[in-house]
Amino acid sequence: MKTIKTAFLALLSTLGLIASPPLFAETAENSPSAFSFNGFGTLGATRSSSSEAGFVRELSQPHGSAGKWRTEPDSLFGLQANWQATSELAVIGQVISRYHVGSSYDPEVSWAFLRWEPNGNASFRMGRLGTDFYLFSDSRQVGYSYLTVRPSADFFGVLPFSHIDGADAQFTWPIGAAFLKARLHYGWLDEKLPLADRRWNLSGSRMVGGSLTFQQGAWTLRASSSSLRFEHNLPINELTDGLRSVSSMFPSAGAAADRLDIAGSTSRFHSLGGVYDEGPLQAQLMISRVTHSSASFQNWWAGYALVGYRIGQFTPFVGYSWIRSQAKTLNPGLPSGIDPGLDQLAIGTAQVLADSHSNQHTTTFGVRWDFATRLALKLQLDLIRGKPDSLFPYRDETAAWKGHTNVSTIVLDYVF
Repeated sequence: MKTIKTAFLALLSTLGLIASPPLFAETAENSPSAFSFNGFGTLGATRSSSSEAGFVRELSQPHGSAGKWRTEPDSLFGLQANWQATSELAVIGQVISRYHVGSSYDPEVSWAFLRWEPNGNASFRMGRLGTDFYLFSDSRQVGYSYLTVRPSADFFGVLPFSHIDGADAQFTWPIGAAFLKARLHYGWLDEKLPLADRRWNLSGSRMVGGSLTFQQGAWTLRASSSSLRFEHNLPINELTDGLRSVSSMFPSAGAAADRLDIAGSTSRFHSLGGVYDEGPLQAQLMISRVTHSSASFQNWWAGYALVGYRIGQFTPFVGYSWIRSQAKTLNPGLPSGIDPGLDQLAIGTAQVLADSHSNQHTTTFGVRWDFATRLALKLQLDLIRGKPDSLFPYRDETAAWKGHTNVSTIVLDYVF
């Protein structure tokens, strides 16, 4: 694990190759040759009351809090810069150091793109872009921009894809006092995700999608849909190769191996979301549907509601989120009790199907204290209630896992 100093120097070294977007009001926009440099970060500590499963912010993290206070889930540091080369052209980028695959804080380039805005109604970007699955999803790491300590783990945490290398286009049409925005995106993933003690290679997986956003006054409504075609299989070759090796005697075993393959399969992500933000009141409501053509992942519904009300420097909030997946069946047709090898193949097939199951809901209570300019202290308690077979949102779960845990978090968010 890198020290904060080492990580900071590595970030500066990497950032010297790119530039990054303005997230703060003080940044000059559309001013030729204007350059801005900003940063953000979170210092946090998280404790899940159950020692039988590791609670993580999202599935890009290999381990989580399991009965102990941990800084890894929510602590991070980011730098960003923006060079407005002309009134129409900007160079944008962002670098983040956070806990991710390999149990490391190695800096990663999360944004690095050119943006061309030929007029006030069209914008085109090319390069590395934040994934735009749902409303707010492309700024998930900027904790200061969120009311809560983190985006809902039930809703966002099961989507560990952070960026694509490609392009997008956005068009805006005024409708009276309102605006309608349409965005299309196309690109490829370039990441690896932890899977037990292995890594799943997502490089080359193609994503295409779009969204429609309606804004009027304090209201923002959005519908989005994306499709992801995977390039590589899960690192479960022993299982699929084993099933295929006995397919001459048990044809259904070969068919089961084919259904477990991820390479060439497609996952689709659909969502509807609404936000009301005016004066002291902020309210959010979102729902999503995710389907997978491969049997290795179960389809799920997820959603959340969040309400906060600001009183002076304090904003108490309450939320509710949930995720439910539908179990898939896959029978490799192997006889039991005849050969230990065949029994292991049957058990392995069942385990892959079970690992992607989710069935839980979370009630959230918290308060945000904006005690100084660009500084916010947050306290949050998440009461997670699920079934023992709800495994997908966690890491390192054991047979003793009951599906219930209480997650306490304190974070300091800052921007500069």
